[in-house]
Amino acid sequence: MKLKLLAAVLFLSTGWTCGAQQNPADAPATKEDVHRYLQIMHSREMMAKMADAMSKPMHQMVHDQYLKDKEKLPSDFEARMNKMTDDMFKALPWDDMLDAMVPVYQKHFTKGDVDALVAFYSTPTGQKLIKELPEITAEAMQNMMPLLRKSMDTMNQRLQKEIAAMEQRQDGKNPKTAPLINN
Repeated sequence: MKLKLLAAVLFLSTGWTCGAQQNPADAPATKEDVHRYLQIMHSREMMAKMADAMSKPMHQMVHDQYLKDKEKLPSDFEARMNKMTDDMFKALPWDDMLDAMVPVYQKHFTKGDVDALVAFYSTPTGQKLIKELPEITAEAMQNMMPLLRKSMDTMNQRLQKEIAAMEQRQDGKNPKTAPLINN
């Protein structure tokens, strides 16, 4: 009797686990799934275009710095810095960077998620988004650069004031004579 009861319990428990197995769409994305997604996204080409788009604002920053400090810098400063920036972007290990992304996608997306992404990016709208994204990013960065510069200038000024206050306190030998700036 006990043997029949044990057999029934085993049968029912294995039946439950078989019925509760994962839906294939809920299974973790495989490396191949992620590579298929990265391929449909034209990820390598997009990364190269984004790097090119990012280099333009960097060239503008170099140009602005050169104009600001023209008398202190060599005449070929701007050309050398632009070439260095461009060479830096060209030398990035694109394939290794894409391979490093695979486990991240696997962590965050199931096979069903990746299949849905591939389905979307295979549509004309998905392909348009892929095509336009580098230009959108470049324009957005160009619009953000003045805000970033202003913010960096403000932070730099505050840092300089803070350093000056610390130096004044240190020179005065009384730490309470020069309060820290807290705004």
